[in-house]
Amino acid sequence: MSINYIIYLADYSDGVLYVLATLLVLALGVMIDRFWSLRSTILHGRSIIDATTSAPALNAAELARLRDQAGNLPEAALLDMAARHVGAVSTDAMANRLDETVMLLAPRLDSRLWVLDTVVTLAPLLGLFGTIIGMFHAFNVLAQPGHAPAEVTGGVADALVATAFGIFIAMLGLTGFNALSNQVRHVLHQLDCMKMLIGNRTYGAPNLTARGAAPQPASHTAAFAEA
Repeated sequence: MSINYIIYLADYSDGVLYVLATLLVLALGVMIDRFWSLRSTILHGRSIIDATTSAPALNAAELARLRDQAGNLPEAALLDMAARHVGAVSTDAMANRLDETVMLLAPRLDSRLWVLDTVVTLAPLLGLFGTIIGMFHAFNVLAQPGHAPAEVTGGVADALVATAFGIFIAMLGLTGFNALSNQVRHVLHQLDCMKMLIGNRTYGAPNLTARGAAPQPASHTAAFAEA
C-alpha cells in the first residue's frame, strides 16, 4: 500500500481517515504515558510496602524516613499524613485521614483514561461515517453516463477501509484501557495495603509488642470484655 493510495483513501472519505489517524496517535500516546507511569508506581510502591512490612512499629521519625524514601509515589502522601498525626489523634481519626488521602489520590491515578474511553466509542462511529461518505462517492458514479461497474464496486471497497480502520483503533484502545484500568486497581490495592500497615504499626498490636508491652492474660482480657 503506497503513500499515494493512502492519501487517495483519506481524500475519498473527505478527510475522515486523517481524523482517525489523529485518534490513533492520541490513544497510543496516552497508553504509553500511563503505562510507563503506573508500572513505575507499582514497582517502586512495592518496595515501600516491603520496607513498611519489615518494620515492627512506626513512630513519627520512621514514618518521615519512609515518606522521604517514597518520593513522589502515592504512598508518600499516606506516610506524610501518618507522620504528621501519629500520637495526636485516635485510631479512628487516623484511619479516616488515611481514607481521605486515598480518595484524593484516586483521580490522579486514572487521569487521561477518559481519552481512551472516548476513542473506543468515537473511532468506530467516525469509521462508519467515513464509509458512508465514501459510498456517496461510489454510487455517484452511477449517475454518470458510460460508467463501469468496477468503478462502483472498487469505490465501495475503498469506502469500507474507514470502517475497518475505526474498528482497529477501537480494539487497540479497548485493550489499552482495560490493561491500564487493571494497573490502577493494582495501585489502589497497594494504597489499601499501606493504609492497613500504617494503622497496625502505629496503633495496633505490632506497635505495642515493639514497645515491650506484655500481653494481658486471657482471663483478664475476658473479664475486661465482660465488664
